Amino acid sequence: MPVVSAGDCSLYYEARGSGQTVAFLNDIGYGAWLWGWQHPALSGLFETLVFDPRGTGRSAVEGVSGGIDVFASDVERVLSAHGARRVHLVGAGFGGMVALAYAREYDRARSLTLVGTALDGERVSNDVLDLMGGRGRRALEPCFSEAFLEEQEIIERIQEWRRSDDADPAARAAQADALRGFSCDAPYEITVPALVMHGVDDPLISVMKGRELAEALPNGRFVEVAGKHLAFIESAKPVNDAIVGFLESVEGE
Repeated sequence: MPVVSAGDCSLYYEARGSGQTVAFLNDIGYGAWLWGWQHPALSGLFETLVFDPRGTGRSAVEGVSGGIDVFASDVERVLSAHGARRVHLVGAGFGGMVALAYAREYDRARSLTLVGTALDGERVSNDVLDLMGGRGRRALEPCFSEAFLEEQEIIERIQEWRRSDDADPAARAAQADALRGFSCDAPYEITVPALVMHGVDDPLISVMKGRELAEALPNGRFVEVAGKHLAFIESAKPVNDAIVGFLESVEGE
């Protein structure tokens, strides 16, 4: 069980597969289960790495505080300890903001894939953000379509993963504060290739904000995805195909 010390925190991560490393960065409050539709699917072509942010799942810490830069520094600790020299970062929502901050401060990022992400916290619906922090079916309504929510077996599994692996309320609140305070002030400085994907019916961050993000990045490209905020789960196959195609094109440059 690889664990990286980060001062007052022990960061748990796991990797599988071989080849160029693809690191997945979690959305607000969610554990690494979030990438269960991408992590194994890409590991046949790449080395895939997931980890639990501080205060989440197996990354235990007493008290979480600080801005997005703290979470970006944790990413650097994990990647450095793992020995990954160049990395493709895939981040959702909050994790996408962490990826943007990381790309500004560190030099390991080869590309960015940003799903349901915005340039700053002011573009996020606070009411929806608070709703998603709850438990039960209603907290998943901003994340999935009605048809997907009727898939009882998978929704029950997601609820169980949330109970066992997600951030505790205090840690999620700290992540929410970091998200609200985030601003990507100079996106033109992030010149690595970037794929921006966004659920067309995302109520947390509107699809228009995703387009703004893609247009602000010098090498950004935009792809709409059917679904809401966690569209990469519900539309996993087209999302995975788009990610693989993008990463292969970057590797071929």
